[in-house]
Amino acid sequence: MYKSMLFMPGNNPGMLFSSSVLGADAIIIDLEDAVSQGEKDAARILVREYLNNFENPTDVLVRVNPTDTPYFYDDMEMLMDVKHLDAIMLPKASVESVKAIDKFLNEKNSDKKVFCLIETAMGVEDSLNILSASDRIIGVLLGAEDLTLDLGAERTKASEEIRYSRQKIVAVSKAVEIQAIDTPFTDTDDIEGLKKDTEFAKSMGMTGKAAISPRHVQYINDIFSPTDQEVEHAVRVCEGAIDAKVKGLGAWSLDGKMVDAPIIKRAVNLLRSTPYFKEEYNDLL
Repeated sequence: MYKSMLFMPGNNPGMLFSSSVLGADAIIIDLEDAVSQGEKDAARILVREYLNNFENPTDVLVRVNPTDTPYFYDDMEMLMDVKHLDAIMLPKASVESVKAIDKFLNEKNSDKKVFCLIETAMGVEDSLNILSASDRIIGVLLGAEDLTLDLGAERTKASEEIRYSRQKIVAVSKAVEIQAIDTPFTDTDDIEGLKKDTEFAKSMGMTGKAAISPRHVQYINDIFSPTDQEVEHAVRVCEGAIDAKVKGLGAWSLDGKMVDAPIIKRAVNLLRSTPYFKEEYNDLL
C-alpha cells in the first residue's frame, strides 16, 4: 500500500536519479503531461535507460500516454523489456482503455500490473466498471485537475467541488479491494493547506495521496501513518480476537467495548503497513 506517490517528469534526469532519497513510497515517472510532444521520443529513451540501469528502493510506476494518442503503443513497447517497473499508470481510464492495455499485456505474455488514473466525469460515474475490467488493476488515483476541467468546475483549495468524486472513488475502491490514492495538492508552498487536505482525504477513506512536490512527501507520509496509540490498540484487538477464537467466544469486549467484525477488519488493515503485522491476522477476516 502506498501512503505517498510522487510525480516526476520523464524528461528530467536529475529528478529521476535523485528519486530514491525523496522519501515517497512510490514514484510516478510521467511520459504524458510533463513531456511535450517534441520530447516524447527522448523521454522514452531516458526512462528506458533509467529503469534498466537503476534499481530504485521505492516502487516505480510509469504514466504512459492515453490509449487514444499516437504515443501509447510506443510507450508500452518500451516498457515491456525494462527491469525495474512495478506498475503502469493508465491516464483517463475507461473500460475501453483498460481492455486495450489488458489486451496488449496479454499478447506480450506480460504480468505487469496497472494503476488507473480517473480524471473525467464519465470515469467517475463508470468507475466500478472501469476498476473491475481487469485483474491487473491494483489501485486508482483520482486526478482532480482534469476532472474539474471536464466538470466545468472551479478548482479550489477547499475541494468541495470534488467531494462527491472522492466519495465515489473511495466506495468503489473498497468494493473491488484496491488502493485509493487522492489527487495532489498543487500549491507547493501552502503546507498547512496540504495538511488539511491530506487529513480530510484520509478521513474519507483514501489510502494515500499523490504529490507533485518532494516537499509534500513527508507530511503525507506522517498523516497516513498510524500513530503509536492506533498501532497498540490494533494489536490488542487482533491478539484478543485470536484468543477469543481459540476459546470459542462469539462475543468479547476490549476496554469495556464490544469488538465485532468491522473493528477487527479495521485493525488488521491498519497493521498491514507496520512491522507488527502477522500472517495469522489474515485468518481473522
